[in-house]
Amino acid sequence: MGEPLHFVVKTRLVDMLERLGEGAALPPERVLAKDFGVSRWTMRQAIRELVADGRLRARQGQGTFVARPKLVQPLALVSYTEALRAQGHTPSREVVTFDEIPADVVLAEQLGIDEEEPVHRLERVLFADGQPIGLETTYLSVARFPTLRTTLRPTGSLYRCLTDELGVRFGEGEELVETVIATPREAELLKATQSLPMLLLNRTSRDTESRPIESVRSLYRGDRVGFRATLRP
Repeated sequence: MGEPLHFVVKTRLVDMLERLGEGAALPPERVLAKDFGVSRWTMRQAIRELVADGRLRARQGQGTFVARPKLVQPLALVSYTEALRAQGHTPSREVVTFDEIPADVVLAEQLGIDEEEPVHRLERVLFADGQPIGLETTYLSVARFPTLRTTLRPTGSLYRCLTDELGVRFGEGEELVETVIATPREAELLKATQSLPMLLLNRTSRDTESRPIESVRSLYRGDRVGFRATLRP
């Protein structure tokens, strides 16, 4: 069987986007359909998929434009700040919540503590070049990091605070990546629609002595962020 027609059109559109360049306006749907020799329904479906893929960005009342390339983050125990700066972007973050909560059964197991023990909960919106790309919630044991709330600068790097200020040495981590749909609150914080696919990362980190450091839930906009991992046999 051959490829679906809208997929063929989508592939041809990608070639067009590369020629047009970031920020360029896409010709009207009816014009494209005529040029490609397909129905407007087929063209509309191809364009919708490119919007969902993050290759195009629709602006209500203005049209559809070529989006900037996705940010590619490494799946590694590195600083979010440093990873973005290495790609020539300006990182920033905004604290949504920084409080203490009792550990439930899952958190207690992940952090190696007893159930109901206090846990730091740090929730922040992550930005790249002033645009929201992710919502990160980190949980750490209060008993292990009693001074965290006074040591960490609200807009600073948590990774740097843990390593430089609190003497933590990251050893290894385990991360699960899946696609999800954001809740209304999450979509609002990320300035996205609920229909936009999101990438959800759940990570637990340990130090060089195999002691639990953190449990992290990171939600990223699927249209703006991708992830890369180095695989070896």
